[in-house]
Amino acid sequence: MSREQRRGQAAMTGGQSAGAPGPRWRALLEARWQTHVQEVTELSLAYHVAAAAVCDDIGDGTGQPEVASLLRRVTEARRKLADVEEALGRLAAGTFGACEQCGSAIPAGLLTAAPETRYCPRCDAPSPEAGPAGVTPLAGRATR
Repeated sequence: MSREQRRGQAAMTGGQSAGAPGPRWRALLEARWQTHVQEVTELSLAYHVAAAAVCDDIGDGTGQPEVASLLRRVTEARRKLADVEEALGRLAAGTFGACEQCGSAIPAGLLTAAPETRYCPRCDAPSPEAGPAGVTPLAGRATR
């Protein structure tokens, strides 16, 4: 992230508590929404072009890995878009910035970095019994 982007985010969220919904959080979420919509659109188009090319091939299967990779990327991009849309819904409902599990305030810094966050750091931390011994989950419940 560039210095200008960090300054812009700091200005956007400066002086506003995490639990206080307002135009700054809406602007941040809407910017992320636009970015994700563009990503979903571009990846979906690339997927359909690649899938059509594979169908036109004689069946040598050379394009299959690329199509599968694009499909995974489209799916992930759509999930991120849905997470931002749900955060916009929480903002409209007045619950943005509150942990969905315990109700405590999510720190403003965390929301600035990931405004679609649903859980506070305490509730998002993976529990020790979550996986086999020595295996730590990749992430807690930051978005889902």
